[in-house]
Amino acid sequence: MGLNVTQKIIQSHLVDGQMLPGSPISIRIDQTLTQDATGTMAYLQFEALGLDRVKTDLSVSYVDHNMLQAGFENADDHRFLQSIAARYGIYFSRPGNGICHQVHLERFSKPGGTLLGSDSHTPTSGGAGMLAIGAGGLDIALAMGGMPFNMNMPQVVGVKLTGNLQPFVSAKDIILEVLRRKTVKGGVGKVFEYFGPGIRSLTAPARSTITNMGAELGATTSVFPSDDITLAYLKAQGREADWRELLPDADASYDEVLEIDLDQLEPLIACPHSPDNVKTVREVAGTPVAQVAIGSCTNSSYTDLMTVAGMMRGRSVAPGVSLGVSPGSRQVMEMIIRDGGMLDIVGSGSRLLESACGPCIGMGFAPPTGGVSIRSFNRNFQGRSGTRDGQVYLASPETCAAAALTGVITDPRDLGIEVPGVQSPEQYVVDDRMIVVPPAPEEAARVEVVRGPNIAKLPQGQPAPDVLAGHNLLKVGDNITTDHIMPAGAKVLPLRSNLPAISQFVFSMVDETFPIRAKELGGGFIVGGHNYGQGSSREHAALAPMYLGVRAVLVKSFARIHLANLINFGILPITFVDEADYDQLEQGDQLAVDIRGLSVGGQLLVVNQTRNVEIRVLPQIGSQRDLELIRSGGALAWASQRMSA
Repeated sequence: MGLNVTQKIIQSHLVDGQMLPGSPISIRIDQTLTQDATGTMAYLQFEALGLDRVKTDLSVSYVDHNMLQAGFENADDHRFLQSIAARYGIYFSRPGNGICHQVHLERFSKPGGTLLGSDSHTPTSGGAGMLAIGAGGLDIALAMGGMPFNMNMPQVVGVKLTGNLQPFVSAKDIILEVLRRKTVKGGVGKVFEYFGPGIRSLTAPARSTITNMGAELGATTSVFPSDDITLAYLKAQGREADWRELLPDADASYDEVLEIDLDQLEPLIACPHSPDNVKTVREVAGTPVAQVAIGSCTNSSYTDLMTVAGMMRGRSVAPGVSLGVSPGSRQVMEMIIRDGGMLDIVGSGSRLLESACGPCIGMGFAPPTGGVSIRSFNRNFQGRSGTRDGQVYLASPETCAAAALTGVITDPRDLGIEVPGVQSPEQYVVDDRMIVVPPAPEEAARVEVVRGPNIAKLPQGQPAPDVLAGHNLLKVGDNITTDHIMPAGAKVLPLRSNLPAISQFVFSMVDETFPIRAKELGGGFIVGGHNYGQGSSREHAALAPMYLGVRAVLVKSFARIHLANLINFGILPITFVDEADYDQLEQGDQLAVDIRGLSVGGQLLVVNQTRNVEIRVLPQIGSQRDLELIRSGGALAWASQRMSA
């Protein structure tokens, strides 16, 4: 039996375990990336390992999230990131160079390689044939230290694309169709691998749009083969030497096959407040729009923005609509200026935003009260935009441009205009002056790491006691996101290096009294429903609850990255054996669980002492390593002990 692309990459990087779906495996990591919202903590954790230099082939530190400098915090942290990159052999992408995923695709993606990033949209580089996986910052710190990445061998879902995209239908509509069918939890424990004749019509940036937003499925990652289209992209980037052909074997098989006929696909839109709440654009056409945002790591490539420019040429943004456009990288910015697209965009009445994440994480350009905002982004969780009652829709750049022109949600096919004929460049503008190359080891050893007052001491986890006891601090429902647990935005993100300060915002979207109660009660438990912790990889959603004393989270099911983050910080993740027992627990109940019998695959009893009820639970401990992490108080303490030994 032949191998698919996913299996080939995993096989060539396998350190431990067997490639049987669901079995624990360890893989070697070639590259890592961080961004500034997660990077400061990741590098503090790497420092704690006591190493002199990173051990990966390539590690890159990007600044793209916290660009708003309303105080000293972000500026200080940027200096810290640049100095620590120089000290430990890490490339540093300066503020203004672009969004980490867009820049990494352009300058560093490497077919057949493995990339681990402290951002859930790291799978963007899967569009160039990489196995690119999002994880928590501590996992990235360990990978930079030369340790393998641990996960369960995923199932591989083959997405067969046939036919060709029709006018005004784009790659964004393909991934929205997959989300419509599979939902935000349909990809847990799976890799989505795209194949079939339909992929021939997709450029590498279009493919990366699909793999980027595959994160919304809860998937481990998404990947395309590396073929002559990948070669054309890398050649245009001046990186032909990084290309290698990587195709599925003729007799490769998949655990599941999903088929999409591109000829039948039409413009789609994700309605508030979930990426899988997908309808056709014509179903919601006519809805008044207050704001349109085009960009983000999902849709901010040269071809995306030149297509928008062509639609806006000679036309004006509708009265009452605010349009913001953010190019994904400095390369994209320079090229749309050179080729005249910027004049069309700005001339239409658009606001030009930085080459950064910006509105996607609530860092500026928030919609008005109750306003409808159409965005070419990847997430529309309630409140993520910065406006709690904002009505955020997700759509292609073409659909976004149509809404900006008409003032209402509009299928771009109904505009009565020609599709702009935008071709992929044969040669991109290559200028890497905004990427700082680390000095040689001898010089790096003399670099002083600059620390501002906002960088607090790295917290240490405590070994687990025999019995975890405390109150049920909070009971929540299904699809709780990391935005619910640890919000982003201009007010909170600057505190990411200061755990005591940022912990005061834990669950502020759900219950503003949570931090106070957790501290007063000495910590305890959290109870939730399905897909707990979906969304961003931000490890602060585990780290800050740990700081507040949370020792266990009991839910119906977990999202992958958050599950790993909980274990990494010594919080016991457990699920109900019988989901009906969820109704046996209420906020304020006194709970206890004896974990002396904790084992891989073994069950435990949670005792609800308030209601005199015993609930059988299954700790989500997938390996002996997970067990050791919980016992040790987290991965940092465990790894430090191993490295010292």
